[in-house]
Amino acid sequence: MAAKAESRVINMAGLVQGIVLVTFPATSTIFTSSKYYSLSSSQYGALFLPQVVLAIAASLLGATLARGITTKRVYLLGLACSLAAMAMLLISALVKSDQATAYPLLLIATAFVGAGFGLTVPVLNIYAALFHPAAVDSAVLVLNALLGLGTVLAPVFVAIFVGLGIWWALPVLSAVLLAGLLAVSVRLPLQASSGTVAGARSGHRRRRAPRRFWVYAAFITCYGICETMNGNWSELEMTKHLGASATEASLALAVFWGMATAGRVVFAAVARWLPPRLTYRILPFVLVATFLLIAGLSAGSAVTGIVLFGLAGLGCSALLPLTISFGEEELTTMTGAVAGRIIAFYQLGYGLAAFGVGPLQDAGIGLSAVFGGTAIVAGVMAGLSFFVVGRRRPAPPQPAAEKPARRTS
Repeated sequence: MAAKAESRVINMAGLVQGIVLVTFPATSTIFTSSKYYSLSSSQYGALFLPQVVLAIAASLLGATLARGITTKRVYLLGLACSLAAMAMLLISALVKSDQATAYPLLLIATAFVGAGFGLTVPVLNIYAALFHPAAVDSAVLVLNALLGLGTVLAPVFVAIFVGLGIWWALPVLSAVLLAGLLAVSVRLPLQASSGTVAGARSGHRRRRAPRRFWVYAAFITCYGICETMNGNWSELEMTKHLGASATEASLALAVFWGMATAGRVVFAAVARWLPPRLTYRILPFVLVATFLLIAGLSAGSAVTGIVLFGLAGLGCSALLPLTISFGEEELTTMTGAVAGRIIAFYQLGYGLAAFGVGPLQDAGIGLSAVFGGTAIVAGVMAGLSFFVVGRRRPAPPQPAAEKPARRTS
């Protein structure tokens, strides 16, 4: 059945994209180790600037590209960019002792990661909804849960490969998976329905986003900062401040992403008893408490750190998928562009945290203090959550012609 095959491939693409996305944060101890790349905190943080710029640009331009070259080709281009990223990372490993050569290669690699993420993820969400028109919410949840599973697997693989002395095996594995996905995807139809294209065109024609969108944008920017503090800096906090081993640091990152993934599944399962609106309001407060607790940890608290980063993952879990879901439900005048624009502002928050922490540390501000300060950002997000869900109105019914057509095989 063609539709089932397409759905399986799209879900697999989400899993692999999650691995690619976290490859660089998961290997942070490699990049900052004097035995490998020997990057400073500022250099490590600056690695993610090209990723953020390209991810934002790709997310915003994705709908326009889809109109010109088809949605399938945008998806394939995203996979190709991710494959190029892994190739550049492997090339940099060959010259890691020569920082003048290796560092530019790393910057190019993260630029390709951003382009791949920005092009692929919005399209994957569109395909997930298209292939399951009778269960859109569940399909999007499954996709994002698999993407989250990929983010869990990356640090687990790093811990294993570092222990074996072959950390570079992670980008090799990712490259093989991406090459396989490209080979399979090229042969599939992967056609977007007329309703999806119409939505994308509607979003393109309206150049100014409605005012309500900016509430979503502010919320997801704060979310991007909070998630990235945990996703990009947890390993360095564990090793430099809490005295954890490299394996314990990788475990903390894996637990963070694992809880983020599990939380998405759990909150969907209990939605009948715990409505998504209430979940959306509660989780930011969990993050506020978690950041304050992490900031208060002392050396030798590695186990507690792992537990708290797991709690932070739970706090992050459902917020991004729910923001996309709420936005697509409410902002009907820009339906085709909602996912891409939300991903763009998520990446803006990602960039602020990924790059901004390095200069703060160079200025003498400890990483623990930065975690504590991020509690303020989580507090702002908690306040914004009430504005996002408080005034949300159900979307008016779409004309039959604009609804995604059921797929048959």
